[in-house]
Amino acid sequence: MDEWKARSAPGIEVIEALAQAAVAALPPQFAAAAGAVAIRVEDFPPDEFMEELDLNDPFELSGLYEGIPMTEKSVMDQPMRPDTVWLFRRPILDEWCERGNVSLGDLVAHVTVHEFAHHFGWSDEEIAAIDKWWE
Repeated sequence: MDEWKARSAPGIEVIEALAQAAVAALPPQFAAAAGAVAIRVEDFPPDEFMEELDLNDPFELSGLYEGIPMTEKSVMDQPMRPDTVWLFRRPILDEWCERGNVSLGDLVAHVTVHEFAHHFGWSDEEIAAIDKWWE
């Protein structure tokens, strides 16, 4: 049991490295567009996201795309900040523990790719039609 005393949960830098690896593994036709998107990892979603999405439990949100999907961008758009994929460490870690049947790398990759799919213009329904992860 003493061997566990020195251990801690994977930190933000681990989640970010796993997300970067998932982006690096995207097919070439998506790589350039993905490179223009920032990745931010925080422990929990900011309050403003919780309010905008009408969520009460921060553990309900493991990732979020913030920006204008490529299919909706216009040369007239004046972005205030770069498109961003947000990942939330604590909800991801909780889901990883609850599932118990996927690696942390696979879960982070799944959440990351799901959020990048929104950047590419896919809806949740379109993603779900090809992504059988949650079944």
